[in-house]
Amino acid sequence: MYLSVNLNFIAFALACMFILVPRTRWGAYPIAMIPMLILTAVFDNVIILCGIVGYDSSKISGIMIGAAPIEDFFYTVAAVLIVPSVYTFLGRQKLKG
Repeated sequence: MYLSVNLNFIAFALACMFILVPRTRWGAYPIAMIPMLILTAVFDNVIILCGIVGYDSSKISGIMIGAAPIEDFFYTVAAVLIVPSVYTFLGRQKLKG
């Protein structure tokens, strides 16, 4: 269930990137993505192992990175795609106006 919702977020995030950001800036995304995914892995595992957050095993794919379900990482990927895309777009609009 979470996986299907997350795939919609990723599709939207990729659309934002493809539509709003010039191709010449796409190389910055992996540079931002790698540390963000590492931080997500560390902090998600900590909050799960401390019992702060839990997941219904019937709603996750079962693919785990440590104690964290892979679905948790989709939010990070979506944020890393959407936030700079919108920021870049708005910056270009400001320069035009």
